[in-house]
Amino acid sequence: MSEQPVIRLEALDKVYQTGEVAVHAVREVSLDVFPGEFVAVMGPSGSGKSTLMNLIGCLDRPTAGRYWLDGEEVGSLSPNELSRVRNQRLGFVFQGFNLLARTSALENVELPLLYSPQGHSRRELRRRSRVALERVGLGPWARHHPSQLSGGQQQRVAIARALINEPALLLADEPTGNLDTRTSIEIMAIIQQLNQKGMTILMVTHEPDIARYCRREVMMRDGRIVSDRPVVDRRDAAADLAARPEPDAEVPA
Repeated sequence: MSEQPVIRLEALDKVYQTGEVAVHAVREVSLDVFPGEFVAVMGPSGSGKSTLMNLIGCLDRPTAGRYWLDGEEVGSLSPNELSRVRNQRLGFVFQGFNLLARTSALENVELPLLYSPQGHSRRELRRRSRVALERVGLGPWARHHPSQLSGGQQQRVAIARALINEPALLLADEPTGNLDTRTSIEIMAIIQQLNQKGMTILMVTHEPDIARYCRREVMMRDGRIVSDRPVVDRRDAAADLAARPEPDAEVPA
């Protein structure tokens, strides 16, 4: 592993003020994630895992503590600089897909490039978007709208969108939460392949079976990290998918 972590958190706190009550969502969290790791962040509802993901994703600022991303201290960045970090160095995959309903899969994948300061020609936008869709097996569905795609296909579009700027870090928040078992395995196969090719991935999940596809498991409770250990009994999504029978075909009425 590289000596410099992709993520370094030092005594990170997040406190929300609700009237006169202070809610400590994250308490003194210190964590290093190195290049090429695949880390699951787990914990019960209210444990602070999603708040931690928002802090790492530069969607929120900590109340106290320090955060470095690829060696750059995030706390010193302006709002515009944080926007640049989110656009160019982070990829996001959420449980709810967050696709624009009236645009095609190709156009949804293009969106991060439209906000990139480099600027891209229309031809380059389309080329890169098609390559990203092909990486997740959706090349033939490029012109389809979200309503024409299954839940698994929509999540693949979301993953392609997250990859379009070649981010240093992929953040996945319950990426299989809205999917059935077989489709969840398909999505985890894609995410595992990305990690095997060197991408650093941090994934929030409450499902132990999904966490077993990762290499490392960080458990949170009451805003704190209570355990941090390697996943010994790992699962292989491709093998699980191959072993799982195809769904029964629907019988016409």
